[in-house]
Amino acid sequence: MTDDPGALQPEQLGAVFALMEAVGLLQHSIELQLRAEGDLSWVQFQILARLADAQGQLTMTELADGVIYSRSGLTYQASLLEKADLITRGPSPDDERSTLVTITPAGLARVAQVLPGHIQVARRLLFDPLTDADLHHLGDIMTRVRDHMRAQPARSATPRKRRAAPVPRAEGTA
Repeated sequence: MTDDPGALQPEQLGAVFALMEAVGLLQHSIELQLRAEGDLSWVQFQILARLADAQGQLTMTELADGVIYSRSGLTYQASLLEKADLITRGPSPDDERSTLVTITPAGLARVAQVLPGHIQVARRLLFDPLTDADLHHLGDIMTRVRDHMRAQPARSATPRKRRAAPVPRAEGTA
């Protein structure tokens, strides 16, 4: 036990490190599989998979809320996917301020191409060492944690940080 009320207990710290390491190892292996089988990054796969799951269309804001990635990074990844003819982007007919992202038939085909390998990697690394009871507990725990984290305002709704105005230099200084 530590005297610092803000410090994590050793068991808590161990859980954080184990979770972060496991997520990093899983994400790295999935990224390798996606690159090898579909020339996609992890975030590009997430974008395509979310669009496929949403019957093909989402706004950029909806994608930003679902994909944990910076706004500028998401825009860049969407432009790469658009150049590869895997998505299209255009104004939303319902809200002229929104950009509507649509998965193309080629994008759906790319998801179908990489999905079997994605499932195989997830099964081998994440699910194979778990019992059915473990899987139930893990799903329950991670759902509660995710829902707790998602209860905060969506990342796309948080105000952008503004750069501080430069401090004017006094006359005669270099």
